[in-house]
Amino acid sequence: MNYNWDWGILFRDPYLGWMISALGWTILISILAWIIAFSLGSILGIFRTSSKKSLRLIATCYVELFRNIPLLVQIFLWYFVFPELLTDDWSRWVKRDMPYPALTTAIISIGLYTASRVCEQVRSGINAVGEDQRQAGRAIGMTEVQVYKYVLLPNAYRIILPPLTSEFLTIFKNSSLALTIGVIELTAMTRQIEEYTFQGFEAFTAATIIYSLVTFTVMALMQQIDRRTALPGSFSKGAS
Repeated sequence: MNYNWDWGILFRDPYLGWMISALGWTILISILAWIIAFSLGSILGIFRTSSKKSLRLIATCYVELFRNIPLLVQIFLWYFVFPELLTDDWSRWVKRDMPYPALTTAIISIGLYTASRVCEQVRSGINAVGEDQRQAGRAIGMTEVQVYKYVLLPNAYRIILPPLTSEFLTIFKNSSLALTIGVIELTAMTRQIEEYTFQGFEAFTAATIIYSLVTFTVMALMQQIDRRTALPGSFSKGAS
């Protein structure tokens, strides 16, 4: 059976508009999930290096729980199981009245999962700065909060910029799992175009190119930022 190639299908209405819209949803999921992951992951990273045992325990439990459960399972748990554990009113709101329940669930679940990975990156960055820097800050009268704010975190972020870039790109790729709960992001839209047109090779090739272009763009941007912010004497040369 011969396959009828038709690359022009990608530039016809409504398929081109569908792809652009789906890319927008993919980017939205990635950015909002990254905000959650970076914010929460930074807090947990601080907890992991805190002098207080209780904070270290909280962060360790979070990391071990979220990092060791597959992301797809977590998405299903948040979308199908979590609402059933709430009271009737809250369950009804989460499943029906909450704006964009599938999209919101995807953003939160991907963000919480990636936060466990960001936490470990932040922890390693803080440890790489060294205990001497922490002690020097305390010696000049800084509180522990000030040491983190003005000494440890600014230097740690500069050290771990490449692995953080990799984590953001992982979020961008993991956004494709949102299709499993009905979010029409780029991968889901590609499958829909294939079902409408039977031009699967063209649709998935276009999706592959789009994913690659976004990935290369982010990597090039972060490499430039990394060169400008790298600590003197560090071995960081670009995003990994």
